[in-house]
Amino acid sequence: MMRLYLEGVGLLGPGLQSWVASRAVLGGEAPYSFAPAVLRAATTLPATERRRAGVPVKLALAVAEEAFSHSGREPSSTATVFTSSDGDCDNIHAINCILADKPAEMSPTRFHNSVHNSAAGYWCIAAGSRAPSTSLCAYDASFVAGLLESATQVVVNDAVVALVAYDHAYPEPMSALRPIAGAFGVALILAPCKTVHSIAMLEIDFVAGTAVETMMPDAGLEGLRVGIPAARALPLLGALAGDAERQISLSYFDDNHLTIRVMPC
Repeated sequence: MMRLYLEGVGLLGPGLQSWVASRAVLGGEAPYSFAPAVLRAATTLPATERRRAGVPVKLALAVAEEAFSHSGREPSSTATVFTSSDGDCDNIHAINCILADKPAEMSPTRFHNSVHNSAAGYWCIAAGSRAPSTSLCAYDASFVAGLLESATQVVVNDAVVALVAYDHAYPEPMSALRPIAGAFGVALILAPCKTVHSIAMLEIDFVAGTAVETMMPDAGLEGLRVGIPAARALPLLGALAGDAERQISLSYFDDNHLTIRVMPC
């Protein structure tokens, strides 16, 4: 069992424009209403990088900035874990079209945005960070893989870690083969010790064997949970939005799962 503390949350998704604006909805105190996620400008990036940033970079930076603003932590000195099931889907689509038609016209910008750690690279520029950074991909379990990696780093290294998970939809025709219901990002600032900024204590267990996944009671939010890999975070966010102790289960690969006990501070 790993014990750690949550200090900040960032959120952006369909009908969920920020963590602060969405707490009542996630906690069941207000109705959920679907609306496309409105991306916020990556104002911390220099102008040149800001022009090059695609949807996943804007999404990842928006939630990371919100989470850090709540935590009071210094972004430049905090380790990060970025996790996404598919990376920059728009750019992958564009590269495939170029390779099929005019491969000699491939631009360096398209290439460097295609690598899976591009969001982490843009974040390091925006935050002026030289702290360690890890980028992961684990298909539909990408959020859970990122949470497990982040929690391990917190406990083993006695370090503060920012977890950033993000996904967005492919254009057609790839969307038909890999449907993702929209753009969704979440960021969590995780620390080894309780501070004045702590929101909740988390106890995380990796458990072998199947378990009943924790679902969202609202049908619209449940649709996001199953339709966007990064939105597998919603049961944890729902538990954090309440004022009572809760335990949830998140599925992982090979019939394993995480059991997470959430205790408000």
